[in-house]
Amino acid sequence: MSQPFLGGPDFEGPILELERKIEELRTFSQSTQVDLSDQIETLLERCNERKRVIFSKLTAWQKVQTARHPKRPLTSDYVQRFVTDFTELFGDRSFSDDPAILTGLGRIGKHKVCVIGHRKGRDTAEKLACNFGCPHPEGYRKAIRKMKLAEKFGLPIVTFINTPGAYPGLGAEERGQAFVIASNLMEMSRLRVPIVCTVIGEGGSGGALGIGVGDRILMLEHSYYSVISPEGCAAILWKTAEFKAHAAEILKLTADDLYAFGIIDEIIPEPLGGAHRDIALTVDRVKEAIIRNLDELLPLSGDELINSRYAKLKGMGIFSEGDAPESGAELPGKTQKTTPPVNPDNRLRPAEGLHASANKLASN
Repeated sequence: MSQPFLGGPDFEGPILELERKIEELRTFSQSTQVDLSDQIETLLERCNERKRVIFSKLTAWQKVQTARHPKRPLTSDYVQRFVTDFTELFGDRSFSDDPAILTGLGRIGKHKVCVIGHRKGRDTAEKLACNFGCPHPEGYRKAIRKMKLAEKFGLPIVTFINTPGAYPGLGAEERGQAFVIASNLMEMSRLRVPIVCTVIGEGGSGGALGIGVGDRILMLEHSYYSVISPEGCAAILWKTAEFKAHAAEILKLTADDLYAFGIIDEIIPEPLGGAHRDIALTVDRVKEAIIRNLDELLPLSGDELINSRYAKLKGMGIFSEGDAPESGAELPGKTQKTTPPVNPDNRLRPAEGLHASANKLASN
């Protein structure tokens, strides 16, 4: 049983209370030599059942909160635990080194790899140094330079995505933030080595996409991947972040949503109660998924990888004609319009089998 966590989302309150009671009983039992194993076991069963109930029906906003949990494993945790012989590489040879992007060479299992990942930082000093995981342009330039180095030596690339978004400050814009991210999208799409990307927490907008073009896109169960944060979406649509929970629902940013749309390839299950409750098990599951996908991709030639990657990207956003949900659902803070759709019999809905459509495109 792990230690109780503080600073988590409100919906974890009942779980935290039970964990606190379990810890108190354990401490009392150890200090007094009184056997309380039966009471502790009963509370453990109640706690696990509470976790199952709560985490089986998380809302989109609650998954966002889980993805942001202060104890959730970070890129540095994965690198330290299963990337052996790791050597960090620094700098973009243009402006400076950006600590918000970690790059280096190492081994995952039997595979020599190039590792790229967002670095948020754990304590206050590290968070400030890493800009809370919001990279500057030099971070993305550093990343693509190391990816091209990996291509030169035939090394597969593994990326860990965990950022609220690229840094939007004046200096970053002056140094070409948008251009650098766009350039990374283009360059990653044509690299001739396997790329496995894993969303381990927050997948925020272009900041995530800057290292997120890959042959396989994996997501932890309670992570999110979105064009904008729920707070940002709510602020644009309703001029207030008050409706962030509703924005999270309509953004379709959860792993289940994105897998259904064919945007990602695999959902990695998290331990009961979230990745922060069993970091070791989470790390093992991520490692296994990365190695399995590398084993499948490494036999492919450079041309096969590029063609498959292109087909995958072209397959995103395909829609088919069909019935759509009934219109008329009122949005919070908005005056509802009664004007019917221009063509109500020809609405669009997400197509099923996007990967099959992508394969057709690749063969044409």
